[in-house]
Amino acid sequence: MRTRLAIILFVPCVLVLALLGSAYAGNVARANQQEVYLDRLADAGYLVITARQSLTADDPAIVEGDLDRYREVYGVEAAVVDQSGVTWATNGLDPQEVDERQAALAGRRGEADLSSLPWKADRVVVAEPVYDGGDLVGAVVTVSDADEVSRSIWSSWGILVAAGLVMCVLAVVIAHRTAGWVLRPVRAVDTAMGEIGRGRLDARIPPSTGPPELRAVITRFNAMAAQVEHSMHRQQEFVSNASHELRNPLNALMLRVEDLALSTPSEHATEVAHVRAEAVRMAHILDALLLLADDANLAGGAHRLDVAELVARRVDSWRLLAVGRELTFADHGDGAWAELNPIVLECAFDAVLDNAVKFSPDGGRVDVSVTAPVRPGGAVEVVVRDHGAGVPPEELDRLAERFWRSPGHSTVRGSGLGLAIASELLATGGGGLHLGLPDGGGLEVRLRVPALAAVDGAPVDPAAEVTS
Repeated sequence: MRTRLAIILFVPCVLVLALLGSAYAGNVARANQQEVYLDRLADAGYLVITARQSLTADDPAIVEGDLDRYREVYGVEAAVVDQSGVTWATNGLDPQEVDERQAALAGRRGEADLSSLPWKADRVVVAEPVYDGGDLVGAVVTVSDADEVSRSIWSSWGILVAAGLVMCVLAVVIAHRTAGWVLRPVRAVDTAMGEIGRGRLDARIPPSTGPPELRAVITRFNAMAAQVEHSMHRQQEFVSNASHELRNPLNALMLRVEDLALSTPSEHATEVAHVRAEAVRMAHILDALLLLADDANLAGGAHRLDVAELVARRVDSWRLLAVGRELTFADHGDGAWAELNPIVLECAFDAVLDNAVKFSPDGGRVDVSVTAPVRPGGAVEVVVRDHGAGVPPEELDRLAERFWRSPGHSTVRGSGLGLAIASELLATGGGGLHLGLPDGGGLEVRLRVPALAAVDGAPVDPAAEVTS
């Protein structure tokens, strides 16, 4: 944008300089030619006096001496013709080859050919009539080379071009600086928006930046940023306070579960273990909420984990909660290893699976599979596909928006946050969420996390890794 604005400012300056420079160059060329013509005309006026004396005295020798000295000093050829056009005296010029002599013998002075193009200026011709007592008695003709006037024109044009180039450079500098000054607020807004996007909610723009017309925009942007910062802080405080308030009853619940496990018959040990696992998962979710509320980086707790093992464990836990639904799990390929915070993947997977179970009909099936990357640098994919009613294709892109719910599912309980939270959690680990409408109906959600790369050029040994 800065380049385009600089061009908009620069091009008119160049056009103005080109138009004014062309007109001035033509005037300079004509002025140089006129100066030379007037000089030759003055010389011809001096020769007219001697030519009159020679013609009236009927003695060519009177003017021949002046003609020879004129050529010797100035290098200009000249000649005198009588009234009939016959050559009277000359220093080497053949006046019969000069057409301008006819105008002089008719009593008119030859007109100057003031061509503005130096390469068209061939010679400078002056034809001056000679009168004696009001009677035309002859004419003086001078012909000089135009190289001198051409060199003068080229020299003047060279200086003009050099000055024009200097003006163009100055125009470029001025246009570039003007564009920078005008666009400085835009760059400041872009920088501030980038800082806010990276979590620096206190980023602001100096109010004195740029022209007055854009300072109002900067003032409104700073006010908006302050309002966003205030709202985000209030949300973080609410989540933090809620997480802290929930931790105490959760800890009490976990203590009672442990007490219950001591007195529960062995045939119910499995159910107690599931309850204990769910309580631990709830504690992990609260930890994740606290991290998000504090704007901490969830990737900081990343370590190597077996994605297939984690997903299989979560599917087993969900079988007790997905009453009336069939959960299937398939592990496609070996090496589904990743390096990320397990809380991220657990919370994202639970949100997606909860959504799939919720929108599956009674007796329906939810398919879960894990696929290892097919090439180095790929991603591990966890695919969750339900066989429910699905959504129209035009609503697919809105499913991951916060609080958005399809009009066709308004009767189903939920807040519209599950897929949005899952997408944000996966993004903290460099992953993402991809939605699709498979053949046969339902919704397919792909959770993608970066696969674990080789260490020091050697492939990772899954047997040597510690699973979460």
